[in-house]
Amino acid sequence: MQFEKINLSKHRETVIDFRKDSFKASFGDCSNFGEEEDYLRWLEAKMESFPEGFVLVKEDGKYIGQLELSIRVFEGKQIGYVHLYYLIPEKRGQGKGEKLDYYAVQFFKGHNVSEYHLRVAPANTSAREFYRKTGMEEIGPEAGGKVIRMKRAL
Repeated sequence: MQFEKINLSKHRETVIDFRKDSFKASFGDCSNFGEEEDYLRWLEAKMESFPEGFVLVKEDGKYIGQLELSIRVFEGKQIGYVHLYYLIPEKRGQGKGEKLDYYAVQFFKGHNVSEYHLRVAPANTSAREFYRKTGMEEIGPEAGGKVIRMKRAL
């Protein structure tokens, strides 16, 4: 697997398709995705600060996943934050998520944070189980129970 920095002029449709599919996996549909252009503007702004945190995952010449990673402040301290861990459906459950997690951990260690967080839909049980296997623990519900915040110490 290779990790390739996202280039919006080259990867526009891929990142939109992957992000929308992540909504389907998490919430059952992508009705809350919002406007594609808003997502692309957000992505562009984040990539300016953390270009190595916004990557596509490539295997055998095909894009099979995407990571969106940044650093933010939570409860007064800097933490790593996973905006997106994504693998296409046919690549899930094969141990490839561990390689995405390894990339994320190296990114966060390189930014000298002591923990990282993400949010996951309560109904996305396979993702929640994967995150638990990586050592993450649930902090509690957020956004009116629509998501659960999880964290992992580094």
